[in-house]
Amino acid sequence: MSRRLVEAKNTTAMLTTFNEVDMTEIMAIRAKYKETFKTAHGVNLGFMSFFTKAVCFALAEFPAVNAYIDGEELVYHDYADISIAVSAPKGLVVPVIRNAESMSMAEIEKKVVELATKARDSKLTMDEMTGGTFTITNGGVFGSLMSTPIINIPQSAILGMHKIRERPMAINGQVVIRPMMYLALSYDHRIIDGRESVSFLVRVKEMLENPEQLLFGRDPVKTLLNIK
Repeated sequence: MSRRLVEAKNTTAMLTTFNEVDMTEIMAIRAKYKETFKTAHGVNLGFMSFFTKAVCFALAEFPAVNAYIDGEELVYHDYADISIAVSAPKGLVVPVIRNAESMSMAEIEKKVVELATKARDSKLTMDEMTGGTFTITNGGVFGSLMSTPIINIPQSAILGMHKIRERPMAINGQVVIRPMMYLALSYDHRIIDGRESVSFLVRVKEMLENPEQLLFGRDPVKTLLNIK
């Protein structure tokens, strides 16, 4: 992992763009449905499933963020294998959620728990740690307010989540207190230009602030959580 991080710094044209997301709606959904969700699926409703869903939709809109350079070729993916950074006894590891774009919220949460447990018990296989197309890392669990994550090569981008902190925000001419999170997207400028990187992060922000955009049909929130 250390060698790969150094290689990423030395071989990519890495830049980072920042934004912030108002977590009010997601926190309200979790508070309202957490017990029903756990009863229905046997797993807690965390933030990772929301972020993974939003990222998968945004990757489909901006395929360069989900691509990588292989020699002289630029390789695109029509699927999203999302690497998630988790702590293990010997340091940070990045197991992969395969085909996350086709998974439900509950399936994502269950996979996160499974991979995190394996990482803690040092039972991850090499196959479970290779082949991701995009990475999500959450420094907020350790208290980080803002950071610049390093690309997990050969991927072209990584999304950094951070600590949720209540801050005064100016909304419609009024100052209100909102739970805010800084987001950071580090990307390889050889593959992704500034417009794509900023647009991708803004799209993720929009979906997180309006979770009903993640699915449509009947009651959008209940459809998203697969509960009645």
